[in-house]
Amino acid sequence: QVQLVESGGGLVQAGGSLRLSCAASGRTSSSSAMGWFRQAPGKERDFVAAITWSAGNTYYRDSVKGRFTISRDKAKNTVNLQMNSLKPEDTAVYYCAADPLATLDGSSWYPPETFASWGQGTQVTVSS
Repeated sequence: QVQLVESGGGLVQAGGSLRLSCAASGRTSSSSAMGWFRQAPGKERDFVAAITWSAGNTYYRDSVKGRFTISRDKAKNTVNLQMNSLKPEDTAVYYCAADPLATLDGSSWYPPETFASWGQGTQVTVSS
């Protein structure tokens, strides 16, 4: 099992930037892929971005392409999400996720069931 801890959330004005980090511990070598999801009040948890641990292939939902960048640091066992040009509609709790068997097929969206391990979440609030 992998333990995930997110950090880096906060309050930012529209157009600003935030960088989220996810520290992974435990059986991190078994993670096939890691991802970021977000959940706004009253809405379901939704895919944001994902990265394959070995090759570093990246996948994004359409609404964040060109604004968000996901990356991983194998030496530090961390996955980061750089968020630029933030919009009020990006406001949500952001969750880090990992799975040893996740298969990312090039899609721009994946259901939460793709990933088995989850962090506790970090709040991102974008004011207009």
